[in-house]
Order: sequence, then C-alpha cells, then structure tokens
Amino acid sequence: MDIIGIIEKKKLGQELTKEEIQYWIDGVVSEEIKDYQTTALLMAIRLCGMTEKETFALTEAMMNSGELMNLNKIPGVKCDKHSTGGVGDKTSLALCPMIAALGVKVAKMSGRGLGFTGGTLDKLEAIPGMRIEINPHEFIDLVTKNGIAIIGQSKSIDPADKKLYALRDVTATVDSMPLIASSIMSKKLASGCDCILLDVKYGSGAFMHRKEDAEELAKLMVKIGNNFNRDVRAEITSMNQPLGLAIGNSLEVKEAIDTLNGKGPKDFVDLCLSSGATMLLQAKIFDDREKAVAALKQTITSGSALRYLKNFIKAQGGDVSYIENPAKFPTAMYKIPVKSLKSGYVSGIKTMELGLLSMKLGAGRETAEDLIDPSAGIILNKKIGDQVNKGDLLLTMYSERPNMQNLVSDVLNYFDLSDHPVPVPPVVEERISYNKKTKQFIYEKEN
Repeated sequence: MDIIGIIEKKKLGQELTKEEIQYWIDGVVSEEIKDYQTTALLMAIRLCGMTEKETFALTEAMMNSGELMNLNKIPGVKCDKHSTGGVGDKTSLALCPMIAALGVKVAKMSGRGLGFTGGTLDKLEAIPGMRIEINPHEFIDLVTKNGIAIIGQSKSIDPADKKLYALRDVTATVDSMPLIASSIMSKKLASGCDCILLDVKYGSGAFMHRKEDAEELAKLMVKIGNNFNRDVRAEITSMNQPLGLAIGNSLEVKEAIDTLNGKGPKDFVDLCLSSGATMLLQAKIFDDREKAVAALKQTITSGSALRYLKNFIKAQGGDVSYIENPAKFPTAMYKIPVKSLKSGYVSGIKTMELGLLSMKLGAGRETAEDLIDPSAGIILNKKIGDQVNKGDLLLTMYSERPNMQNLVSDVLNYFDLSDHPVPVPPVVEERISYNKKTKQFIYEKEN
C-alpha cells in the first residue's frame, strides 16, 4: 500500500477501503506521509467526495489517532453540545448550567474563536482567573463534583484532526461535507460523552449559508454518531441575525448571566430551552418535551442554574464576584452609538458583517496568535421584526481602539428596512434524529 496509489484512486472517484484510510491517517500522525501528498488527497476528496462508508472509516481512524477520554468514572449520563459557530453564540454559558441543575453531567471540550465566530473558551477567559487548560483527571473530578466542566481541547485527543484542519485551512479544502463531518465527529466521539447535541447553523452569519447544506451536514453527523452507538441529534438553527443582543466576549458572558437571572433576550432563551429539552430527552431524564421545557424554566426562576454556573466558574478558578455583579466587567474606552437615518421595520441583518465588525473592534482574531480585547464588541438594540423610527439606536459599538467612529456609515448598511411589518423568525427550525432499527431519519419541524 502506498499513498500515491491512494491519491490516484480517489482522483478517479473510486471508494477507498478502511485499510487505505487508516494507512493515510497513520502516516499523517507519524509524519511519514508528506504534507503535499495529504494536501493532494484532501483536494481529491473535496472534488470527488466520499461515500458514507468512507466517511465512517475516516472518522474512526481520526478518532483513534490519539487518546480516547474515558468518562466511566463520572456517574450518570454525560452529554455534550457542539455548535458549528455563529455570531453572538454564547449558548453553552447559559445552557450547560440549566441542564446540569436537572442532573445531566456536562463534560465539554471547547474551542477558540477564529474569524467572525466567537469561541466559548475566549468568552470564559473574560472572567478573571478562569482556567481552561485542565488535565483529564481533574476534568473528570470537576464534572463529577460540579455537574459541569468546560475545558480546552486536549492536545492528545485526535491529533490527526489538528494536522488535517491546518492543511485544509490553507488549501481551500475546508468546504467538504465528509471532511467537516469527520473533523467534528472524531473529536466529539473521542471526548467520550454518551449523548451529543449538534447545533448546525445556517444563514448570513454561519459557515453554511444554505439551509439545505446545513441539513445535509446534520444528517451525516447524526448518522456517524449513531453508527458509533452514541445518541447524536441535531437542531437546524438560523444565523440570519445574531443570537441575542450581545456580540463580544465579556458582553456575551453578561448576557448569559442576565439570562440565568430571568432577563435574557427571547431568541436566546428559546434556543436554550429547545436545546436543553432535547438534551434532557437524550439523557432520559424526561420523556416529554413540554415537561422538560417547564423544568428548564424552573432552573432560572429558582436560581438553581445560576448556582451551578457559579460553582462551575469557582471550581475552575474564576472570580465568582463577576457573576454576582456583572458591572465589574471592564467597559471599553470608546462607546459609539449607531442611529438609524430612516424609519421602517428591520427585515434583514448582515450578520457576517457584524461579526467582522466585532473583530475590527477587537473582539475577535484573524490569526490564532492575535490577542482579544474582552471588553470589545456590539450591543444590538434592533433585531428582525422590530419597528425603527428615524433617530432610533440600532446598536452600540464598544472598543479600546480609536477612530472606530469612521465605521458608522458602513454599519448603517448592515440593516435592511422594510415599509411593512416583518414577522420575527424562529431560531430553531428543525430537529433531526436517527432510528437505527428502521434506518430512517426523524424530522421534527418547529412550529
């Protein structure tokens, strides 16, 4: 077996065997196969695709390329949630304490933000003292004691993915369904959870712009997970506008705290309730969605979710006084209001542009080495469906960087206004699960 023959075979659109895929991944990790050969194979996969059988084999080879987390010492059902990324997506910060308060063990390995989507770790690190580089033994101990731990991806888990992703990123081979699905699912399966919920986003502020592509990816990942005997389900969610009102690290942490205090924006609360209910059904804590939603609401009104958040933050070294008094988070030096020049109803928002704007303000990074300003970002005052009068505040920009005032004229173009009322779009549009016995997907449309 040799890599040139494998590249040639895929170039011709033929199916690779499990052994050929394993040989390739072994060579990637050992560095016996050269980067230029792997790059050639990645492009052949991008152009010719992969069968389900190949995608399962690739996921398995990547998953087994490093350590596998063993969470058996943690009592109860262990769940994880993965989002494909969006603007203002701070869901884990509110959702994880809500479901932990109801008995779900949340063992989450998370990532950093790159480009216009923010990472959960960056948001957590806006809390002074917060530790996210934690060894597996302490991780297991934290989840057992507190019901939640969120840490950085271990270097020993799925080293093949780190290598492949770095090459895909610089060779225009990121946008391949089998490569995306195997990248996400190999990490999630190696992380050892029993249940995984996938939040697959589409729209102007997501990696995938078309709903059809989001559905295709969701179905592939759900099927991969169930092939490895994990309960994996997906929600198709809209990123045609930012989630909630806050974009930026400490601003989003404050919004998550507000949410657990019963003052969260409706769209963000709706997503937390929907995702939380699905995870409670997966963990078999409830068998009825309405009862699960009612219990989740109760974690907010009773304060139990907020207590779980505080315990989780404290256990990982974070300063809990910032959770108790969010006004302690530093405010950026420059506060720039953007006011509408006309009246109407918000019919559309250029979400990706708002994400890129938050980067310019200092809230994101263009390269992995860039430093983030936790105080930078955007607070929205208007969302799709809202009525706007001339002179109304659309949003406020926060930055430590001077001359951001120059961006105001561009930002005005990020809001589309209609003369007629516009309905408020739902966040969750569809839920997808898979029945292994009947080999059928189950679709649940959100009303």
